[in-house]
Amino acid sequence: MVLAALSILTGLGTAKTYHLSGENNWQNTADTPEGEYLLAVSKIKQQLLTGTKSNVVKALEQLKSDFPNMAGAEIQAYLDAEKLYAQANWYKAAAAYKRFIDAWPISVLQPAALERIYSVATAYLQGQKRVFLGILPLPAFDTGVELMRDVTDRAGNAPIALRSLTTLAENQERKEKFVEAYYTWQEIADRWPTGQTRQRAVLRMAQSLHASYDGTPYDATVLASARSYFEDYKTRYPQDAERLEINETITLIAEQLAYKEYETGFYYERTGHLDAANRSYHKVLAQWPDSKAAQMAQARLMPDAVSPIKMNLRRRTVTGTTKFLDKWFYLEPLFSSKNKSESKQ
Repeated sequence: MVLAALSILTGLGTAKTYHLSGENNWQNTADTPEGEYLLAVSKIKQQLLTGTKSNVVKALEQLKSDFPNMAGAEIQAYLDAEKLYAQANWYKAAAAYKRFIDAWPISVLQPAALERIYSVATAYLQGQKRVFLGILPLPAFDTGVELMRDVTDRAGNAPIALRSLTTLAENQERKEKFVEAYYTWQEIADRWPTGQTRQRAVLRMAQSLHASYDGTPYDATVLASARSYFEDYKTRYPQDAERLEINETITLIAEQLAYKEYETGFYYERTGHLDAANRSYHKVLAQWPDSKAAQMAQARLMPDAVSPIKMNLRRRTVTGTTKFLDKWFYLEPLFSSKNKSESKQ
């Protein structure tokens, strides 16, 4: 409440900080204990951004010593978290910062606590191990995700929320968790639906979906979705789309979709389902006539196309045994003569 009453009044040669006293008179902050305390806290906040961890701890301890009646449980709770952070005890430090924010949600040190949690989350996302039982280092990517989400939930639409989601999405991409990255970029686009933030998010949504496609044996739904996002980006931001060669990416996706359908047809042909195979080949010719896959599909539809069924050892054995049995029981001449008689009719 005292901080809310502070006002900065700048003179010609010097800058002094004043606050409104109980008698509705402006007093120099340095002339009051409350003002001195707030100035000391302000300096500590600056140290949190620029100073070393050990110096911040010393400054907080000095603050408690200089202002024993003002620096109470709030400062002590933050000091406890800061000591853990200075000792690189990241997980316990993050938990202590969260308890601090829960207990003092409007503290002047709340933004600094969020920054500390963000830094711990970033370290975990980028490969920092979490020490379990004091000796066992364990991967902590999922812990980093949880901490980053915690920062985002607490920060609303503040800049650190956007920074947290962006850092999370980029590290999900780095870990090739492309579907998770897509949903994170989508959340960014929904929360900041205008300007360059949305533009970048839409592009990264499309790129993440496209990167999540694992090849022809897999579901191609993500390809169609990625193409729609790229097309939307091209419509909304034509100049940037041209610079980023979005048309070439859309063409590549069309080739991938065509080849996916061709591979489906080739699978059916290889397993003896010729009608289903032909349907896939004709679909490739109809939807992607200019693709390389269309040329391949056309070749498979030719009367003289070589059968894709491989004569492996098992198939050769079965075929040879069948021919032997047909001759032994005179079944082959029987069926051949029957076919000749039907052809004469």
